Amino acid sequence: MVGDENECAFAKAQLKKLEKCLKLSESEFNLLKKPKRSLAFTIPLKMDSGEIVFLNSYRVQYNDALGPTKGGIRFHSEVNLEEAKTLAFLMALKCALFELPYGGAKGGVEVNPRALSKAELERLSRGFVREIHNFIGPDLDIPAPDINTDEQVMAWMFDEYSKIKGRLAPGVFTGKPLALGGSKGRDVATAMGGAYILRLLEAMDELNPCELRLAIQGFGNAGLNAARILCERGYKIIALSNSRQGIYNKQGLDIPFIISNYRERWFPEMEGVEPISNNELLELDCDVLIPAALSNQITAENAERVKARIVVELANAPTAPEADDILFRNGVKVLPDILANAGGVIVSYFEWIQNSSNEYWSEQKVFERLEKTMENAFYQIVRTSQQEKCDYRTASYIIAVMNILNAERLRGSL
Repeated sequence: MVGDENECAFAKAQLKKLEKCLKLSESEFNLLKKPKRSLAFTIPLKMDSGEIVFLNSYRVQYNDALGPTKGGIRFHSEVNLEEAKTLAFLMALKCALFELPYGGAKGGVEVNPRALSKAELERLSRGFVREIHNFIGPDLDIPAPDINTDEQVMAWMFDEYSKIKGRLAPGVFTGKPLALGGSKGRDVATAMGGAYILRLLEAMDELNPCELRLAIQGFGNAGLNAARILCERGYKIIALSNSRQGIYNKQGLDIPFIISNYRERWFPEMEGVEPISNNELLELDCDVLIPAALSNQITAENAERVKARIVVELANAPTAPEADDILFRNGVKVLPDILANAGGVIVSYFEWIQNSSNEYWSEQKVFERLEKTMENAFYQIVRTSQQEKCDYRTASYIIAVMNILNAERLRGSL
């Protein structure tokens, strides 16, 4: 029973799908389907009113064969242990795919951060570090921002960790403000990486970006920056949505105006714009669909109705496993999350390098190295996909799993 509870259901399902292309031994399968370490703990948070609430919190360190674990911390009302396992597994694959010297981790707190004051948010951030400080470090586990966390949260966490340890350790967190050792380009890295991958696919398939219509689900850091970057490159963005509302104009939306006037998660009023739900956006008649919100948005129930030719996954696990086969059968090219949204962890790696050397790079150097890293992985995935006659996600997983298992063998774990 304990073994079953320790398994990651998502990892087990995905590994089963690889059986046709990758023959895993029982030992290899058992190693990969379970996280190395799962931490579940409670954070007591003192509210401004004086009341103390107790928040469920998690940190999963999935695999460290390639190096210290790496992954974000999210504050969200739907955070749970199984989600943390899934996202930590994906982060392990993502780092392995790009041959970064990292394993995969993920964590979070079950809380609605928008209901917290700034002071409560700071106390929560520091409380999280007090609970896990013995399990993180520059050579152990390196957290980063995720949903509803940002550079300010990382700054509080970095400060709390430094106070507890009695020394400055900037390499323990990435996604920090520039003044505290952050890297230039980190704030837009996820969107920029996705834009690079989309451009590579267009060049390979001889597509004209000016003729492509895009729909973006999610308007947080990744979605907003993707809209800005892709608009500047000539794409027509016809739909946007967030957790509150969605907007659509088949002639194209005025992205600079929207970004300049976006307030409190509300899009500005504009002529010729129609309301659209998140579900309607996913099924919109468009060329490129960019899920940049939460997991499990494209499912077995709606995959048949996805009309986009290309899906660029800026969110983590936005496509349910059972939907992949449907999309592939229908000729939809999915640029999977462990490829398309890897810009964030790649530039986090660059930040970690800069912290270690105390030598900081220009934004141009960061983006040049990011683009080259994304390009190398993309063409390796394309070759594997052609050889194995599989979709890009399966090809990505094959490469990543082989890299992890090779490291495990060299270390004597297999």
